[in-house]
Amino acid sequence: MKKIFAKIHLWLSLPLGIVLTVVCLSGAVLVFEGEITRALHPELYQVAAPADARPLQPSQLADRIGEQMPDSLHLVSLQLSARSDEPCMAAFRETGRKQLSVDPYTGNVNGWAESPAFFGTVRKLHRWLLDPPPSKGEKSVGKAIVGVSTLALVLILVSGLILWIPRSRKALRNRLKVSYSDGRRRFWHDCHVSLGFYATLLLLVMALTGLTWSFGWYRTAAYALFGGTQQTVAAQEDLSRKVDSGNRQSRARSGERTAGREHGETETRPFDHAVWDDVLEQLTAHYTAYKTIVLTQTEAQVTRRSAMRRIDRATFDPRNGRLAEITRYEDTPRQQRLRGWFYTFHTGTWGGIWTKILYFLAALIGATLPLTGYYLWWKRYSNKKNRK
Repeated sequence: MKKIFAKIHLWLSLPLGIVLTVVCLSGAVLVFEGEITRALHPELYQVAAPADARPLQPSQLADRIGEQMPDSLHLVSLQLSARSDEPCMAAFRETGRKQLSVDPYTGNVNGWAESPAFFGTVRKLHRWLLDPPPSKGEKSVGKAIVGVSTLALVLILVSGLILWIPRSRKALRNRLKVSYSDGRRRFWHDCHVSLGFYATLLLLVMALTGLTWSFGWYRTAAYALFGGTQQTVAAQEDLSRKVDSGNRQSRARSGERTAGREHGETETRPFDHAVWDDVLEQLTAHYTAYKTIVLTQTEAQVTRRSAMRRIDRATFDPRNGRLAEITRYEDTPRQQRLRGWFYTFHTGTWGGIWTKILYFLAALIGATLPLTGYYLWWKRYSNKKNRK
């Protein structure tokens, strides 16, 4: 039986090993993207809180932002932090995911907070081998190769674990440590076998969760396994696509209104940012502890203090700011929470900094396993060739 698993392990690893090294190494780089970005630009992610000073009201922040930014940018949301040393983040309709860092005490703009282009390239390498699909949900050659390689990684790890199982207690002790004094080949063998064993569980978690972004059939089955029927999951995916399409149409209509104003047409009544003041007051009275509050023109999103992405959503009347309904994270349908669960378990953020360190080490080991495997295979092949 072990011979069969040995062949599966070998003949999947040989053609896909380099791809797996690239995917694991790029994943290791992305683990600490947030921490590295904040370290490179601390002025964008940290502010000095004056003594006895209180943050400005959201409407005051909106006015200050409007004074410093061009009229072509339209403010659509504010992210307010519960920490006194963190800035406010402003998002605009025209800038996509890029956000503006603002001092919550003075309203002064600190600059655009965005991830360095390096991490964007690494992310494209990790997910699509630098061949991203034309649009969300579509296919590309790079996406297919990464998906197939990740699926093969699951089989490689399982077969490797079966091959690792020792036959005696002495063999078990040897397979749990790396020998430095028995020659180069033994060292690389132990690095492949022992370190591979220690990293297998986390690598399996990364692979099994990462596959949800590669294959629709796998995502549907995985979501159904953890709480939703396949029909419900498929309906949720259709709804997400409709929402994305609606957002694009909304942005297009916004552009048409802007063009209309340039030709002298009337525009609809602008949103009164003073409404956010009333919404914030009600939410802070309701939540004694929170991480961030994001105010948009239709709802507020409250992120609770948790390693998992637990977000409560509160709708309000945009005319007077009166809260209409608060939907707690626990009350949302399970299938709507699964994407967040899979993301946190894929990236290692579910346990804070310690799980991120473990994920980083596991991904780094995963990047070396194909290389040590190639070395061992080549040495074995060369020895057989020399005996002939």
